[in-house]
Amino acid sequence: MLQVFIGSWALFIGMFMLMIGNGIQGTLLGLRGDIEGFSTFEMSIVMSAYFAGFLLASRHVPTLLRRVGHVRVFAALGSTISAVLILYPALTEVWLWTIGRVIIGYCFCGVYITAESWLNDAADNENRGKTLSLYMIMQMAGVVLAQYLLLLADVSGYVLFILSSVLVSLAFAPILLSVARVPTFDSTKPMSVSNLVSTSPLASVGMFVLGGVFSAQFGMAAVYGTQAGLSVAQISLLVSVTYIGALFAQYPIGWVSDRMDRRVLIIGVCIIGGSGALLAFALPSNIAIILVAAATVGATSNPLYALLIAYANDYLEREDMASASGGFLFINGCGAILGPLIVGRAMDDIGPHAYWGFIASLMIGLSVYGVWRMTRRTTETAVEDLVSYTPISARATPVFAEMMQEVYIETEEEAEAEDSTDGPDV
Repeated sequence: MLQVFIGSWALFIGMFMLMIGNGIQGTLLGLRGDIEGFSTFEMSIVMSAYFAGFLLASRHVPTLLRRVGHVRVFAALGSTISAVLILYPALTEVWLWTIGRVIIGYCFCGVYITAESWLNDAADNENRGKTLSLYMIMQMAGVVLAQYLLLLADVSGYVLFILSSVLVSLAFAPILLSVARVPTFDSTKPMSVSNLVSTSPLASVGMFVLGGVFSAQFGMAAVYGTQAGLSVAQISLLVSVTYIGALFAQYPIGWVSDRMDRRVLIIGVCIIGGSGALLAFALPSNIAIILVAAATVGATSNPLYALLIAYANDYLEREDMASASGGFLFINGCGAILGPLIVGRAMDDIGPHAYWGFIASLMIGLSVYGVWRMTRRTTETAVEDLVSYTPISARATPVFAEMMQEVYIETEEEAEAEDSTDGPDV
């Protein structure tokens, strides 16, 4: 792992700083919106806009990279992010924040795609899996650190917005000054939604549901916290334990998934995550229960994303895996756009604790659907024929998803090569 970091240290450090900047602004807007007098539903529109921009960029930026080039796209998107971050506290209108969030979502997705294509070019067959793992760790660590930087200044002022903008601006220096060559970029056409649904209905429905869970969890957590009367320190802790839970649960769940019927594990993980959210819904005034619920939902929803992809890959031909990842990103993105809007309306009508009720209903609902699917598809891939689980963040871009699928394919090819050489003794 150390050799992987040394080989691409500038990319890892740059993305770490970018995630700090993004982590600050995501939580900060939820806190600042309450100060500016925005309603919960108005803030849900603002938060949903980020995912709309992200989904748009996942389709458009690959074309932009081929047309304009990596360096120009990277620099242009980075400067735009910094400008929008500075403007937020000066332009305190809901419609302006919504436009800003669309732009921010688009630009961050574009920056991730550009940086990840450089990272993919620097990786090889032997270290690609380690590269993906380290990259995901740096991403989550950046967001966790960002939550504690929120305590450095008053959220009603300008300092935190400036800090976020400065971190994003500085993040581009090590990357642009160290990347020696521009990689060729070629993205795979996404598989159609109808083909994905027919191949794996559980994975397809799960991706849509997880989009709603993820966007509510990471888009509306700060809004929920302010409405529930939590302090800034408590909200920062709430968001950070969500990511910490996701980071530490990814590998144990992956290890188990390679050794059992994945449908049973998907159902079990959904029940655990849904139960944690249901507990917070039932006991909304207990901060300890709230933090445990946040960690539980984070520890289940993020690994569940990778688990669903691994399950779908069990039924896909190897040559279809890359295109399937693009289709799943689209399904997940559609769910992510709707998530904040639905939970925002529910919080307005029922109260802040509806945040947990929404997450619980989605995850428990997915577990029920999984049980029903087991009655429809009674045969399951033998454990020895399962593709190996590979960790992937729910923030995945098309480049990251295709890199992950390359790891799947390479692992399968290596396993087949070993099987062909390990024949019976004669």
